[in-house]
Amino acid sequence: MTTARTWAVALTGVDGHLVEVEADLSNQTPDFKIIGLPDKSLAEAVQRVHNACKNSALDLPRRRLTVNLSPASLPKQGSGFDLSIAVSALAAGGAISTRAIAGTVHLGELGLDGRLRPVPGVLPAVFAAARAGFDTVIVPRGNEAEARLVPGVEVRSASTLSEVAVWHGADIEVQDADPVPSSAPAIEEMPDLDLADVVGQEDAVNALVAAAAGGHHLLLSGPPGAGKTMMARRLPGILPALSEDESLEVASIRSLSGESVRSLTVMPPLEAPHHSASVAALVGGGSKVVRPGAISRAHRGVLFLDEAAEFSRVALDALRQPLETGSIEVSRSGMTALFPARFQLVMALNPCPCGNYGVRGAECLCPSLAIRRYATRLSGPLRDRIDIELRVARVSASRAMTGDQAALTSEVARSRVLRARECAAERWRGTPWRRNGDVPGARLRQPDLRIPAAARAPLDRALERGTLTLRGYDRVLRLAWTMADLEGVARPGPDEVGRALYLKRGFAS
Repeated sequence: MTTARTWAVALTGVDGHLVEVEADLSNQTPDFKIIGLPDKSLAEAVQRVHNACKNSALDLPRRRLTVNLSPASLPKQGSGFDLSIAVSALAAGGAISTRAIAGTVHLGELGLDGRLRPVPGVLPAVFAAARAGFDTVIVPRGNEAEARLVPGVEVRSASTLSEVAVWHGADIEVQDADPVPSSAPAIEEMPDLDLADVVGQEDAVNALVAAAAGGHHLLLSGPPGAGKTMMARRLPGILPALSEDESLEVASIRSLSGESVRSLTVMPPLEAPHHSASVAALVGGGSKVVRPGAISRAHRGVLFLDEAAEFSRVALDALRQPLETGSIEVSRSGMTALFPARFQLVMALNPCPCGNYGVRGAECLCPSLAIRRYATRLSGPLRDRIDIELRVARVSASRAMTGDQAALTSEVARSRVLRARECAAERWRGTPWRRNGDVPGARLRQPDLRIPAAARAPLDRALERGTLTLRGYDRVLRLAWTMADLEGVARPGPDEVGRALYLKRGFAS
């Protein structure tokens, strides 16, 4: 038999595509070629596979060897194809069973000594194999814990190529070698942060609860030391726990980012990129391998932009489309990768470059032009996509030194959020939406959900005066329904609309 086939997985974004790896031998001048649209790192597999086989007592035949990666029109990237190329080449030469490898997916990078090295993206790759109907996947030992998170698949882990070859019928001794540990950083567990630690910011805490209940985006503005960062980092702790499917989504994105995934977590993720982050760092990209950005790593969780005005305006405006669609499409030459990006945006903003503008007892030295320029760093279209804008002040010394904690703990806040989300889920049953923040404004303006004219009068006046756009109007409607769910009333009234309008623009009429 001079032809053999096995399987690997090519990743484009979080989507995995099964790739048939075919090896063929011909009686011509010895050569080794890989075809089927490989990138540079994959083309270099020729030397890695040749040396790994030789150092594992599995010499390749001295004939022309051609390996085809099918479908040929699909771009293939990275070193994760090494193991599948090696076993198909060995099977074509008769060193291992062609039947044994035909129904197995092989993932992993080869070292020159024959050891198997971990690769990123194993979790979504194993998912793709399971969806395609494969029941056996072989992965490097360093990726074993991650691969076993996928149910219904037999995962075999190996440290060396010789170990895999023996499983497939090779008549050699398994070489002893220490497994290559994963060099990827492990996912850090979020510390246990409680809302009870926040003192003297009742309005801001209530706004945080409303944001969690409806999935609303939030902007906190105020001087340094007012507690904006402290509160934003406590938002994931009051969000509902992730479901199993959501946990797997989050873990898959972490795996694509190169992090070591050892278990599933039910805590929504929190991403807080530095203000020097580039557009590619926020939305994803890369010159050779497309990786998810901060907005995708925050999927099902919170994206926190501290010192938001210090981010480049181009980077901030790149968030506008993902905020509306819940996904980001990264296009590169010859390929397009789609990443999920359904996150809650929380931004913290100082009143001016020095942070003291409008602060009682503090001196602001910023020129008026600098203050105006600083305030406009967030574009109008981006601010229009923010549901809640709240100004917070520093806590007085008398309140800070009392030692009293806030009455609202994270546990109590989470229970309120869960009850409100249950009300919303019941209202939107049979629709694609589950949170008020996701519902299109056109749906909220239909007769069956229309708020009575007397209750929405201040909102209508704000729209007529031009202080609200229609998009802002719809966001106030969403927020009003969330306030009603938190209060346990069937439909928003004047109080709920007024509170929602205040949270949107800081005024009540």
